Amino acid sequence: MKKRNLLFFAGTLVMMLLLAACSGGGESSTDGGSGDSSAGKSDDNRTLTIAMGSDIVSFDIHNHNNTSTEAVHDNMFNYLFKRDDNNVIQPELVDTFEQLDELTVQMKLKEGVKFHNGDPLTSEDVKFTLERVATDDTLKEYPNYKQIKQVDIVDELTFNVVTHAPEPSLFHRLSRLGSGMLPKNYIEENGWDHFLSNPVGTGPYKFKEWIRDDRIVMVPFEDYYEGKEDEWDEVVFRVIPENSTRVSELLTGGVDIAVNVPPSDWDRVDKNDGTSMKKQTSNRTIMLILRATEGYPTADVRVRQAIDYAIDDGSLAEHALKGGGIPTRTRVGPGNFGHNPKLYDTYNYDLDKAKSLLAEAGYPDGFEMTLHSPRGRYLQDAEVTEMIAGMLSQAGIKVNIEFMEWSNFVEMRTAKKNKDAYLLGLGNSMFDGAYSVDWYRAERFEGETDYKNDEIEELLNASATNMNPDEREAQIQKIEEIAAEDVPHVQLYQETINTGVSDRIEFNPTQDEMIYVPKIKRK
Repeated sequence: MKKRNLLFFAGTLVMMLLLAACSGGGESSTDGGSGDSSAGKSDDNRTLTIAMGSDIVSFDIHNHNNTSTEAVHDNMFNYLFKRDDNNVIQPELVDTFEQLDELTVQMKLKEGVKFHNGDPLTSEDVKFTLERVATDDTLKEYPNYKQIKQVDIVDELTFNVVTHAPEPSLFHRLSRLGSGMLPKNYIEENGWDHFLSNPVGTGPYKFKEWIRDDRIVMVPFEDYYEGKEDEWDEVVFRVIPENSTRVSELLTGGVDIAVNVPPSDWDRVDKNDGTSMKKQTSNRTIMLILRATEGYPTADVRVRQAIDYAIDDGSLAEHALKGGGIPTRTRVGPGNFGHNPKLYDTYNYDLDKAKSLLAEAGYPDGFEMTLHSPRGRYLQDAEVTEMIAGMLSQAGIKVNIEFMEWSNFVEMRTAKKNKDAYLLGLGNSMFDGAYSVDWYRAERFEGETDYKNDEIEELLNASATNMNPDEREAQIQKIEEIAAEDVPHVQLYQETINTGVSDRIEFNPTQDEMIYVPKIKRK
């Protein structure tokens, strides 16, 4: 490892000397020096453009749980650990690590890692980062890192991560965005608002600009610890909510990658000269989140079950998605620790039973409810929502749909102003079922869903500190089974990733939906 780092360091020095000799100038903090290094190739060929369906939420890597936002951040921030192409957790910023006791893991950072402003990465930054997300209960990522008690600094590169209790998912947690390193000195000197407007990480690409609801632009980081990424002079994430516009931009060469291509355009993209479809099963499950708050019809488990039985998940996957989904009764999908195969590729649908359950609950003539849904965030989300409303009407439930732009949808959830139900897609970048089933924890969703099941609470607490993997897996699977009957969330289907790609690049989507630019190459 040290020899590899030295080779990268030497290569970076040579590259910097050559650039200095050619340009006679230094690196700009905003433009990244892009353009001159294309050496006979057009700027267009050296710019990678990716069309997204929604804008990022924020540059606060601890205050969102949005996969499409992490897909952008993944290029600017390194994690302590990261999953490789075989879904195995490997050290990223960490060089070596050792479990000292059941509560303490000692880790040493790789040498020569720098932030985009030139500051070296040290143990102080690790302590600042992890203790922030582990102690600030206003942050959305807090529930996933509160297991960390403290970080003790040993020396400039060595530190101990100490947990409150035995933590079986620690390395899973440290291989996702919450362990993306923040620059302590930069933030303390300039303030948090400055960081959010001028974010600094250690990743292969650095921030250039963010025009809200339009684009995010990045350029290569000259002093990246593994050597400057020289495939692209500039990376542009364009925000294009309309499916038709994203596809048109792909077909005409305006973008190189278009996410969430609708089924009606798959053949069109494949048959077009210069583009093709790339598909992969996502780690995301689409579901309805129901209120269990007293006074709402969905507070009654029989009503929740009736909604589940009234929705034909198979038809959603087959017709609305044209095969772009797999019906499921759990969001812990294949490849995740704790996956329960009995609940996967199956669904409930029985309209007569739905009507009977509604009658038992005191709604023989049905009732009226509100369903919030984003438009353009997920594959065919608007069409799916409309189909669900039609299915529920067959059971006597009148659904008033409120379509929302993604930013407004996020604000509604944050403010806990959701009504009866909302459509949501949830991935799992931890690939550990503990992350998924924790969405049933009562304290996390007070005022938003108000769901609580005492048996689930006990199992959540027991599995959270169980270092026996077989026992912990059984506990997580049991939670899935209880939730499948109690229906706090109506699981609909596991989504597939349907991405349109220009033939000029090599790119294949991954199950976690990250768009990691260093792996995207020109042909």
